[in-house]
Amino acid sequence: MGIKITGIGSYIPSAVEKNEDFNNHLFLNSDGSSINYENPVIIEKFKAITGIEERRYAKDHLTSSDLGFFAAEKAIENANIDPETIDYIIVAHNFGDMQKGKTQSDLVPSLASRIKHSLRIKNPSCVAYDILFGCPGWIEGVIQAQAFIKAGMAKRCLVIGTETLSRVVDDYDRDSMIYSDGAGATIIEQDDSDTGILAFETATHTYDEAYFLFFGKSNNQEKNQDTRYIKMHGRKIYNFALTNVPKAMKACLDKSGQKIEDVKKIFIHQANEKMDEAICERFYKLCEHPIPENVMPMSIHKLGNSSVATVPTIFDLVINGKIENQELHKGDLILFASVGAGMNINAITYRY
Repeated sequence: MGIKITGIGSYIPSAVEKNEDFNNHLFLNSDGSSINYENPVIIEKFKAITGIEERRYAKDHLTSSDLGFFAAEKAIENANIDPETIDYIIVAHNFGDMQKGKTQSDLVPSLASRIKHSLRIKNPSCVAYDILFGCPGWIEGVIQAQAFIKAGMAKRCLVIGTETLSRVVDDYDRDSMIYSDGAGATIIEQDDSDTGILAFETATHTYDEAYFLFFGKSNNQEKNQDTRYIKMHGRKIYNFALTNVPKAMKACLDKSGQKIEDVKKIFIHQANEKMDEAICERFYKLCEHPIPENVMPMSIHKLGNSSVATVPTIFDLVINGKIENQELHKGDLILFASVGAGMNINAITYRY
């Protein structure tokens, strides 16, 4: 018996924000001092490191729960199921519903409850709840869904990752160019095949690492210092990820009993092109195996970092043939992996 993804959908906002759109921004250092480079140089260096050329922003009237609802509709249609048969709706996000131009997050009711309401599901036994697990939230939701199914508590779950990071960035911080908006959703259920989740690995590192990502004040000292924005210690996150994510991926693969040479694709959180490439290289080095060509599909160049939405979105895009030179075949062995605020890490070994 397998526990697998039987339906998938994503929502990619239509508004495109290109790198050159940041040419007129005033970027400042964290202490408020001027940066000794012109914006075109800052942007060029940014692209060289992250790989990001453009990103997507949600339309002003839409929120994270709206994007999650759009992705959920597609996943339900793709799975060809009655939404009334869903036992759990698990929604991963980080900042709730942020209205454009507002500084206060709206989390009551939960985003999961809002999405269930939008789906017009009447069944009260369909339990809806949110999880806050940083960027690895969607993968963690899938891990929780398979646990519910294995325990006999559910037969079918809807797991969503949705975020509007464009609403929580500091316009004076160069890192603001990383973040984007989007949503991905999946139906998880049991079937009679030997495909699906084979093993998982998950961990939370907090002793020294808890505040590598945090809410901090604007780089512009003249702005309201009571307003907070998403901030990060980029170098610390990079070093942490390179040390710990490959280990988690290898541990997950080892648990599954599968061989490294059989891994066809790695769907990793689209955080930073150079970091993701380095993680993949380190993983294959740990496994003492050369890296195959095209093993790691990437969407960050055009979509940016939409946090919990990146992994299900890139998975959906590959399945539907929308990433050049990337495809999946029935029976392919794949890995999902992510790292993010907390600091949290997780991975899944999966038979497609």
